[in-house]
Amino acid sequence: QVQLVESGGGLVQAGGSLRLSCAASGRTFSSYAVGWFRQAPGKEREFVAGVSWGGGRSVYADSVKGRFTISRDNAKNTVYLQMNSLKPEDTAVYYCNADSWGRITIATMKPFSWGQGTQVTVSS
Repeated sequence: QVQLVESGGGLVQAGGSLRLSCAASGRTFSSYAVGWFRQAPGKEREFVAGVSWGGGRSVYADSVKGRFTISRDNAKNTVYLQMNSLKPEDTAVYYCNADSWGRITIATMKPFSWGQGTQVTVSS
């Protein structure tokens, strides 16, 4: 079973940047696509960004295109989310999970348990 640990969140002013990390332990997830998801208070978890197992393909939610960049280092079993030009509406708990490429944008029924997430708060 894969354990997912997210880190790198924090409090930042609008326009600022953060880099989130998703580390997997217990089993490699290099054969899976990996996605970042977020959940704001009172809202359902939503897809943010996804990267294919080899890192050659990526997909983004319209709300973050041009501002966020997802990448992965399979040697370190880690996936990153570089977030620039942050907005108050980006405030949420951010999670990662792995799946097949065809399902990576789906925010439910993931093959692995969700981690604790990392809180991102953007002040205006």
